[in-house]
Amino acid sequence: MFYDAELSFFCRIMKNAGIDTCIFDETVPTPKMIDRGLREYLDMDEDYRRLVPETIEKAEENTIYKVTDSVNCKYIFMILPQSRVRTVLAAGPYLSGEITRESLMETAEKYSVPPKLFSQLEKYFGSLPVIENERYINNLCNSLGEVLWGSLDNFSFRTLRIGLTDIKAEDIILNFENKNDDPLLAIRILEERYDGESKLMQAISSGKTNKAEQLIANISTLQFEKRSDDPLRNAKNYLIVANTLLRKAAEYGSVHPFYIDGISTDFAKKIEKASSVKDTGELLREMIRKYCALVKKHSMKLYSLPVQKVITVIDSDLTADLGLKRLAEMFNINASYLSALFKKETGKTLTEYVIGKRIEYAAYLLKSSDLQIQTVAQHCGIYDVNYFTKVFKKYTGKTPKEFRNS
Repeated sequence: MFYDAELSFFCRIMKNAGIDTCIFDETVPTPKMIDRGLREYLDMDEDYRRLVPETIEKAEENTIYKVTDSVNCKYIFMILPQSRVRTVLAAGPYLSGEITRESLMETAEKYSVPPKLFSQLEKYFGSLPVIENERYINNLCNSLGEVLWGSLDNFSFRTLRIGLTDIKAEDIILNFENKNDDPLLAIRILEERYDGESKLMQAISSGKTNKAEQLIANISTLQFEKRSDDPLRNAKNYLIVANTLLRKAAEYGSVHPFYIDGISTDFAKKIEKASSVKDTGELLREMIRKYCALVKKHSMKLYSLPVQKVITVIDSDLTADLGLKRLAEMFNINASYLSALFKKETGKTLTEYVIGKRIEYAAYLLKSSDLQIQTVAQHCGIYDVNYFTKVFKKYTGKTPKEFRNS
């Protein structure tokens, strides 16, 4: 079809947002997993029939349907144009807002789901993406619609709500009498979670901020491990686990523990100070950004072990003796060999690298403190203030005083 590339792009964006897409035609039975198997698990075939087959049967062409089902999950349905047989694009389920454990309990009560199966229901909803800004989905669908039908004037956008089916409560309860947790559903959800964590660690270890933020953008608080009845405590427990995973991911990205320990400790303190579940969500995003930045700045994947050790020592204490002879002795390496190796791998001589780091730190102190210039120089390992001023101007084009005033 003329729109194959655009349709493929649409499906890829939805996948990146964690939303499943499915394309099928009337020659095959309606797929049973469009709702990720929820109604099949709950033995509610009638509710599924109303959600999917009936919606599709009644669907008009040149129309995008945005459907909310009886448990507040969202779906997108549309009939694709110019197909040899009637072909449907279905996307979902996703949530348009955070669902609390309490509201999920109320939904379970509507369906007469017994408490012994509630944990399974909680896992299911915890696995769904949360798209809080639905304008994102609307704009995406409108853009696809323009491609499919030529312009915004040639199609319409319809919102539907599929209500609870009229089934007697005693009939539903009868369905659940001998039902236990579905191990296959639980395993699939667990596999998805571990796969997501693995992809997140890979993104962090490569310093790919955009990809990492995308992977955690739609995480539901229902995924937080329940170790207490306090939602905030559960969220904090989740962040403690996340901090450990991100720390290991940075280590896999060849960042020395010297750099990791500081940021990990800082976040451990921030986690305990968080005062709301919303704060923990913001903190998780901050953790993602800062661990990625750490990898970008301090990853030593491209350096040999001797150069990695030297760079770590330089960064750990700029006031120390960082001359070539001293560093070579420290690691029992021939000085000439270390000098050549360092220049080959970093593109700078050891002396140039050390001075660059000292001036970089001096600039930071001049901007962020009121320390005297002589004190700044000493903190950077340069004890002659006149020499410090000369070197600083050479690297920055300004004297320390001019730099601070500007």
